Amino acid sequence: MSESRVSNPETRTRRPSYLLQAWLVIFLSALYAVILVSIQINLSEKIEANKKKKTFAQIPTLVDGADPSKTRELMIEGKDGKPATVLQVFDANGQHIGWVFPGKGQGFGDVIALLVGLDRNAETLTGISVLEQKETPGLGNFIEDEPFRSQFVGKSTSVPLAVVTGEPARPQDIRALTGATISSKAVCDIVNQSVQLYRAPALDAGK
Repeated sequence: MSESRVSNPETRTRRPSYLLQAWLVIFLSALYAVILVSIQINLSEKIEANKKKKTFAQIPTLVDGADPSKTRELMIEGKDGKPATVLQVFDANGQHIGWVFPGKGQGFGDVIALLVGLDRNAETLTGISVLEQKETPGLGNFIEDEPFRSQFVGKSTSVPLAVVTGEPARPQDIRALTGATISSKAVCDIVNQSVQLYRAPALDAGK
């Protein structure tokens, strides 16, 4: 009898064991994937809820006299063709007094996310707030501080803002933070882009 015809009992017992292990690995991988997706969905919902709460808390500082409880969320299509949510802001008497636009762009360290406050015609900036930033501590992170942010209040949206390293000479000039020109320019670029993308669509949607 040839060697190839000899049945090996050890081989016969191993095959079911290998199959069982393979199916077990597949099952555990699928279960792990389902758990990860579930966790991600729950975390995403919590993150979005916290982001919305933080956004609404900033409204009174972005538009003077605003009543956050009367804020109206509007879904619009920006000029880049992408959907966005803008906030139509009202006072306690229900009068439309301003807007809050989102803004996001690359800073020196990472992405910077802003809220941009404007008057009811979106012609004048009424404030900005930093939602997210990872700029250099002691330098770029000062974009969050009032001395820098206050420069934007009262600026016209008819002319793009520009960063300068010296004393501002024009109405659209924003003085850069010392040692953080890139972060300062990033904020100005984000504000300019936000206004350019959302001003016209928001005014149309808010009529």
